[in-house]
This record gives sequence, C-alpha cells and structure tokens, in this order.
Amino acid sequence: MNIHNVNLTVSAVRPNQYPKMGLPEIAFAGRSNVGKSSLINKLLNRKQFARVSATPGKTVTINFYNIDDTIHLVDLPGYGYAARSKEEIKKWGNMMEDYLRDREELIKTVLLVDSRHKPTKDDIMMLEWLRAYDDSGVIVIATKIDKLKKSAIEDNLNMIWDTLELGEEDILVPFSTKDDEGKITVWDIINLLITADDEE
Repeated sequence: MNIHNVNLTVSAVRPNQYPKMGLPEIAFAGRSNVGKSSLINKLLNRKQFARVSATPGKTVTINFYNIDDTIHLVDLPGYGYAARSKEEIKKWGNMMEDYLRDREELIKTVLLVDSRHKPTKDDIMMLEWLRAYDDSGVIVIATKIDKLKKSAIEDNLNMIWDTLELGEEDILVPFSTKDDEGKITVWDIINLLITADDEE
C-alpha cells in the first residue's frame, strides 16, 4: 500500500468517542510491551508515529490511526500487566469486550505474541476471545523475531503454533521491526481483508 497521509483520529476510552467515519478497522491486540505500537510504526514507515513506551501497560486507550481515509489501524490497550489494579483490569476487559463485540467497522483483530516466549495464559485467553467473535480464522504475528538466533526461529514458531492450537485456517507471521521481515506479508493480509470487506 502506498501511504500518503496518516493521522491519529482519536484516543478513545468510550464507544461514543470512536470514529464515525465508517472506515474499515484492523485492530492489533497483545500483551503489554509486545510491540503493537512499534509494528504500526513499521507498517506506516514512521519512526515514532504510534506512541511507543518502555513502560508496560502505558497504552490505556484505543488509538485509531487513519491511513489515507481508507482504513483505521487500531492499537488496543495491552493486557497482562501485573501492576494494574483489579478495577483497572475490569475496566480494560469491559472496554475490550465492548469494542470486539459491538464495533461494526471492525473487520479483523490480529493477535501479537512475543516470538521469544511461549504464549501465556492471557495470550490463549485473548485468542479464545477473538475466536468467539470471529470464526473466519485467526491471524497471529510473532514479534521481535530478530532477537532470536536463526537456529531457534523455527522451533519457537512451532511452539507458538502448538500452544495456541492454530489450524489450517489460521495464519502465523514472523515479524521484525529491525528489518522488513513480515511487513509485506502483513500489508498483503490487510489489503485482502479490505478487499473482502468491500465485496460483502
């Protein structure tokens, strides 16, 4: 995709703050600090457009990034950050469930996991959540693949595949923000999703 204009439409905490432009939305979910903002920056060829924080759990809003008035890429708040209070976790859960269940513009939510580690119980729970709202197969991006030794990549991807119990209809994409690995594949997937959504 040739990108000309990108902007942050809104950082929302309530459904009445979500954009009303009717653009299709691709959302990115994952643990705190898994690299959602970094991935969005890489996709958009911008170094610090999506806000990247070294502090896990920093993103507590749903951030909608407008790409050429064609699509919104949506950065969802990270989960699994232990320092959050029970009240904050409940609020996060309600926000996420409302968005995933009720947002008509949402055409796909992509799960990000850290390629260096076995997916956590929270990752598995999130994947089950996504399957509950979308039965067309899940898309998982394994981030930080450049931090693995080349000899470990295949084993780690197999571990992720097996732990998340992925199947033939699912997609697992290794991704690195250090180089362009996975970038073209993710854009190809996004373009296919937009095209399929237009045909419905």
